[in-house]
Amino acid sequence: MAYFQELPNILYPSLLPSRNKVESRIVVKNIFKRAKLRTDVDQAITGFNYYTIKEGIRPDVVAQELYDNSELDWIVLISNNITNIRNDWPLDHNDLQEYMIDKYGSEANVSGVHHYETIEIIDEYSRLVMQEGLEVDSNFNFEFRGSVVSSTGSLIKLDLGGTSVSKINPVRAITNYEYEVKLNDEKRRIRVLKSTLLSAFISEHREIMNYDKSSDYISKRLKGTYNPRISGV
Repeated sequence: MAYFQELPNILYPSLLPSRNKVESRIVVKNIFKRAKLRTDVDQAITGFNYYTIKEGIRPDVVAQELYDNSELDWIVLISNNITNIRNDWPLDHNDLQEYMIDKYGSEANVSGVHHYETIEIIDEYSRLVMQEGLEVDSNFNFEFRGSVVSSTGSLIKLDLGGTSVSKINPVRAITNYEYEVKLNDEKRRIRVLKSTLLSAFISEHREIMNYDKSSDYISKRLKGTYNPRISGV
């Protein structure tokens, strides 16, 4: 991942057994230095396109397809504020199955109920009465004046022209499996920086990665750090 090449360096007290002085230092990457999109860039709709991640596609494959350079995968990640691939990037089918078994303990538990959601309800004129996907209790009831015209697992149609009060239970169980698949699929739609803005983005990112002058400043790409061995701490 070429992102680490973009990180500046620090002079860190050497922990190597071969060091011959207490002040010996080595140059290492400053992994705590990171950048994120500026607010104005992050909110600029015209600067991005949307991309759907297909099954098993990695960030470097996306970068190769979009920018003809797989080492620009870090731009794909920064554009979506992704800092943890495991949590924020969609898993492929096998990895998702393993993740669910590990999380819920067994295949039987994966098939268990995670929560309950409302079923969409419309009236005789196809107007929305209740939206689907609202999380509710299993015994949630909906009262209305009229009658049920039709009912399936995903849609209930009512005739609201009656006067008698009716009660229905417009609820369906969402399994742990369905819940995890939905969360994983939601991660598939990402934003990608337009290739026309690529050079400007990289230049600005490199500028952000430079150090400001301070007591530890050595150069734009290198600064020192505190050495507790010198002070005897």
